[in-house]
Amino acid sequence: QVQLVESGGGVAQAGGSLRLSCAASGSAFSTSAMGWFRQAPGKEREFVAAISAHGGSTHYINSVKGRFTISRDNAKNTVYLQMNSLKPEDTAVYYCAGRRFLTISPASGDYVYWGQGTQVTVSS
Repeated sequence: QVQLVESGGGVAQAGGSLRLSCAASGSAFSTSAMGWFRQAPGKEREFVAAISAHGGSTHYINSVKGRFTISRDNAKNTVYLQMNSLKPEDTAVYYCAGRRFLTISPASGDYVYWGQGTQVTVSS
């Protein structure tokens, strides 16, 4: 089992930036595609971004394209989400997740490893 721990959340002003990190323990990280999901109060959890196991392919929800960048460093067993030009609607708990495939998926049901979540609050 891969254990995931998110960090880097906090409060930012609209237009600001945050970088989320997800540290993984377990030997399966380098063969697991990784994703970021978020859940706002009273809303369903939604897909944000994903990256293939070796970092060669990425996918983003339309609302964050051009603003967020997902990346990974397999030597450090870490995946990142760089969030720029933040908007109040980005406010949510952000979750790191992994799946037992090399390729990406936007479906939360395809992920079997989940972190505890980190709060991101964007104020105007």
